[in-house]
Amino acid sequence: MPQLNPNPWFSTMILTWLIFSLLIQPKLLSFTPTNNPTNKTVTTKPSPWTWPWT
Repeated sequence: MPQLNPNPWFSTMILTWLIFSLLIQPKLLSFTPTNNPTNKTVTTKPSPWTWPWT
């Protein structure tokens, strides 16, 4: 079965992970979010819906 031969694909996988780990990931992690998440507090309690048929 030729798909079990890791010879051509193992080096491609290692090269891909090295590129991702060394080049792409630090660039992505350096971005800061524009909107920092904040805790939202609910000040009003919603009123129950009044159904017309009840």
